[in-house]
Amino acid sequence: MVETEPAEAGARRPGIQVIARVAEVLRALARTPDGLTLSELALAVGIPKSTVHRLIAALETEDFVTPAGAGRIHLGPGIARLGAATRDGLRDQVRPFLLRLHQELGETVDLSVLDGATVRFIDHISAPHRLRAVSAVGAAFPLHCTANGKAFLAAMPREQASAILSTLSESTITTHQELWAELDRIRDAGFAIDREEHTVGISAVGAVISDPYGPVGAISVPVPAQRFAGNEDTLSGALLATCRACSEMLGARTAATSNPSS
Repeated sequence: MVETEPAEAGARRPGIQVIARVAEVLRALARTPDGLTLSELALAVGIPKSTVHRLIAALETEDFVTPAGAGRIHLGPGIARLGAATRDGLRDQVRPFLLRLHQELGETVDLSVLDGATVRFIDHISAPHRLRAVSAVGAAFPLHCTANGKAFLAAMPREQASAILSTLSESTITTHQELWAELDRIRDAGFAIDREEHTVGISAVGAVISDPYGPVGAISVPVPAQRFAGNEDTLSGALLATCRACSEMLGARTAATSNPSS
């Protein structure tokens, strides 16, 4: 093992701090699909406005952020390209776990990732039955009424989930209070259930998978409602075991179903 000299370690601290600040800026923009002004962004990350301005200038040069109307700043297409590469790698890593879960249950299994205020499918294995649930790779579903989406919401810090839910109208969900109570139940159980909330005739279970930095995806098992009833325990048990094994493979420090920090 090569030990770093204290002077060298100290010299690297400013660079490490810059990386940490860039990450905070990008995360703040990711939590706000409508974008933020420079002042709002500085307030959100707790960094001086002049520093944020320099970071944004550098990120814009690399295509990682882009200015929009009314002086607002959004994530740029460079982030999308990095995200696409990351999704390809995640899909390849998780595929063997999807196949085993599919063989164990004989049902459709999906892999999805968080994409702003939606959940986007990046892999899918169809059930062999004539009556089956089919999800299109690339399709995006809302978070609040899908099993994988609710699993993501339950795994988020509360302020991030609140920012997403604030974009929903009361006509979209019964009440935000009922959804918060359900998210608490999901954190306790480790998995979420969609009982024909998104698509009539289809129910599903979903749970997140994690790497050392937190949730990176969700695995879900959508099933025709008539086969789902009475099989919730079997489906959720197999799903949880798969997500835990997958998270261990990805190097998660804690179980895939651990509670998020608030």
